[in-house]
Amino acid sequence: VAKGYAQTHGVDYEETFARMAKMTTVQTVIALEAAKGWNLHQMDVKNAFLQGELEDEVYMVQPPNFKSKSHPTSIRRLKKPLYSLKQATQAWHSKITQFLHQIGFRMSKSDNSLFIRSNSNGRIFIIIYVDELVVGGEHLIDIKKVKMHLSRKFEMKDMYKLHYFLGIEVIRTGDIMLSQCHYILNLLFKFGMMDHKP
Repeated sequence: VAKGYAQTHGVDYEETFARMAKMTTVQTVIALEAAKGWNLHQMDVKNAFLQGELEDEVYMVQPPNFKSKSHPTSIRRLKKPLYSLKQATQAWHSKITQFLHQIGFRMSKSDNSLFIRSNSNGRIFIIIYVDELVVGGEHLIDIKKVKMHLSRKFEMKDMYKLHYFLGIEVIRTGDIMLSQCHYILNLLFKFGMMDHKP
């Protein structure tokens, strides 16, 4: 219905770029948890793209099963981005970036998906990867407060301690171990290679 493939640059979209977390940033914050005992939590944003705001004028035909009986051939202007639109990721990232600035976070100069807030209690940070967030810091109480702010603004699922992010499984057994076993098994399954020998 929302035919993103048919969009034309300069007509119904301008900007599509959205920042994504760098693997080195994720590895660094996991190392901070291991070395300094910091806390890392994970949150999943429900329907993230629908929480963004469209700046461009985008129109679409009515879905076949949801046509207006009084105006069955009319088209509709979208106010929210849908997943298939070219600017959906960028619109969501702009929305959450604006909110994080409002609650005192600043974007890192080395990684634009990393947001940091420092105060007398210590540091807290947020890493954004599309619709997943890693919230971490020195004090658990600060993490809980930030997660509460996020949940009030956006519909979110709290996944508590970081356990799986960007294909990396975080295993805590006294020490912290990183594994990509789950990711590899998914690849083997996808390509029908589960019975192959190593």
